[in-house]
Amino acid sequence: MFKKIYVPVDNSDYSDASVDLAVEFAQKFESHLVGSHVYAAKMHDVRFKQMEYTLPEEYQDEVELEKQRRIHDTLITMGLQLISDSYLEVMKNKCLEKDIPFEGKMPEGKHFIRLVEDIQASDYDLVLMGALGMGAVKDSLLGGVVERVARRIQTDTLVVRNIDPIEEQTGHILVGIDGSPESFAGLKTAIRLGKAFDRQVEAVGVYDPYLHYVVFNAVVNVLTERAAKTFRFKEQEQLHEEVIDTGLAKIYQSHLEVARTIAKEDHNYDLKITLLDGKAFEKILQYTRKTNPWMLVLGRIGVHSEPDMDIGSNTENLLRLAPCNVLLSSQRYVPKIDVTAEETVVWTQEALDRMAKAPPQVQGIARTAVHRFAIERGHSVITESVIDQAMDTFMPGRSAQRMTKIAKEIATQQVLQSNAVKTYICSDCGYAARDQQPVKCPVCGTGGDRFQMVDKDSLEKIAAQEGGLSEEQTFDGVRLQWSDQAKKALRNVPRGYMRRNVKARIEKSARVQKIDTITNEFAMRIINESMNAAAAVREDAPELKAVAQSRESSDVRVDASPQLESALEWTADALKRLNQVPAGFMRNIAQSRIEQRAQEEGITEINLEFAGRVIEDGRSLNNEVLGTYYQQNQTTVQKEDE
Repeated sequence: MFKKIYVPVDNSDYSDASVDLAVEFAQKFESHLVGSHVYAAKMHDVRFKQMEYTLPEEYQDEVELEKQRRIHDTLITMGLQLISDSYLEVMKNKCLEKDIPFEGKMPEGKHFIRLVEDIQASDYDLVLMGALGMGAVKDSLLGGVVERVARRIQTDTLVVRNIDPIEEQTGHILVGIDGSPESFAGLKTAIRLGKAFDRQVEAVGVYDPYLHYVVFNAVVNVLTERAAKTFRFKEQEQLHEEVIDTGLAKIYQSHLEVARTIAKEDHNYDLKITLLDGKAFEKILQYTRKTNPWMLVLGRIGVHSEPDMDIGSNTENLLRLAPCNVLLSSQRYVPKIDVTAEETVVWTQEALDRMAKAPPQVQGIARTAVHRFAIERGHSVITESVIDQAMDTFMPGRSAQRMTKIAKEIATQQVLQSNAVKTYICSDCGYAARDQQPVKCPVCGTGGDRFQMVDKDSLEKIAAQEGGLSEEQTFDGVRLQWSDQAKKALRNVPRGYMRRNVKARIEKSARVQKIDTITNEFAMRIINESMNAAAAVREDAPELKAVAQSRESSDVRVDASPQLESALEWTADALKRLNQVPAGFMRNIAQSRIEQRAQEEGITEINLEFAGRVIEDGRSLNNEVLGTYYQQNQTTVQKEDE
């Protein structure tokens, strides 16, 4: 697979780790290694000439000055060549010990320019570089040479960030899948590496159902009244909540299913897959910090990138921030199902015209989805009706009748005015169904027994115990009720874009799940996720990290509501009982309720009996809100069939 590997060296810790890893690769794949060190003699020559005026007076004579220039030029050139040779000698000796073919190169010039020129002119299968060089300082994230080289080449590139000894390195291989040929090629590379190094491979996909809601919130206040009417925010948001968000989830889930098929059919490998929701690079970064992979494999560009793009934005962010080795896949692999579709399926002109009306940025992913649908069902001609069927599959309820119903609901506000609405939420992926418990989740495929029921009356009851309710209107006129504790928890999020984004995510999640009452528990789940993600992305942001750490800590003083941080005392038994509650938002909520109840009753010391009673009361209330998992039964099956 990797017959010829190129390794730039500079004697830094990351360079040494790169050499060691390259040797391991060479042993696994019988590779030929090429070591390279670029030295910049001409740069030193220019610097010497710029400083000539500072030489003592006796050296300012023209003859003497020319002599000094020749001496400096000879010494610098010779010295830098000797240094380069020494760096390469270390790598050469390691290759000799393992009987690995080795070639050394010492080009002169600007580092990244000469490296790029060599890579573009050669037939290397892999470029293996350290993430940082000799110039690294405490706050360095990615070396300038690495970044510039990665942008300019089309060869697979492995950036080494783990400098521990090879034998001490642990972790699996994580692959980002977004449906692009580059990501599928990266998957195949990852599986080969996983087998060679005996490491598990996992594929992760991310879709973002929150972006448009945040954007709508931001733009609604700057549009003129006429523009706002033309844009029709209410209809746009209802369309997303009823149709598009679920469709996105299913499409990205289909990418992962295709990845699992590739792994099984092409490599006889059982691939683990994971679907996440949110900002792609943020969620993958958070997942890497949680699972500690050995290597993260990404397509150099993504599914929405133009062909001449140097590097995708998500890949660029992860290359800079991921705490593990990162392999950028520049190769392309189109899955068989997509190849077959392109070669065997014909589109009618009406279908092509229909597809051309879709926004340019989504035409590619929509075309792939329709192709897969057609092949799986034996269609050889794609007509408008096939497109409708495909969209109904990937975006449930997208038919004309359903769209008409949505419009009527928007006009009459039936959804918002109904007090009898019950919502069934999939515990695995978060998909929400209204009024009737599904037999099977249309997104992740899990059984109906994994759905939880939530109803409006129970939510309002728990909100009343959290300080009462207050109503707020969203950007498109929908009214949501917030409990007092939920609003106070939101105020604990740093001001500015972070609080706006978290509030938008809470509102969006509530609307998707058909919940019009936001409790403290509901809000805290999203606040915790957002703060932890922000701290993972910005480790250097102390205000975010402090919030996230405080929410994860098991210390008794963790509290979602700042006003509850009073001088209350906890007995050891009470504290022990609190710590039996699962860490995270569940424990935060329990502590918040206990301390609030204590303040209401004038209690200054919380003992075991009091803490246990409040926790049990909260558990009973939660059970009433969320219910228990419903068992699949014949009645539900009959309703679903109807």
